[in-house]
Amino acid sequence: QLQASGGGLVQPGGSLRPSCTASGFTLDHYAIGWFRQAPGKEREGVSLISSSGSIHYADSVKGRFTISRDNAKNTVYLQMNRLKPEDTAVYYCATDWDGSTWFVPDAFASWGQGTQVTVSS
Repeated sequence: QLQASGGGLVQPGGSLRPSCTASGFTLDHYAIGWFRQAPGKEREGVSLISSSGSIHYADSVKGRFTISRDNAKNTVYLQMNRLKPEDTAVYYCATDWDGSTWFVPDAFASWGQGTQVTVSS
């Protein structure tokens, strides 16, 4: 089971660090993806860290977001800096990746509940 937390309200240019905590399994054995869904839009891939440590980012967040994994806490983080209003969305973490295109939601079988991120002045 995955649980995302750590969202909130932040001003443009600010930072947040949502976390994705696993229970019932060891997270570093699996790829973990972060996705987001804004109102009226499709869910989109934000970042992925594979079990081997390979990392991918969507072009829209490269240079601003950093994904990392803390094995001792069984948690994956998404450090989000220089946030923009267009980053506003519900953020989800997912696992059980089938190894195909990482930013496609259908490639992931297990999802946690989302956490709301709102970037607004």
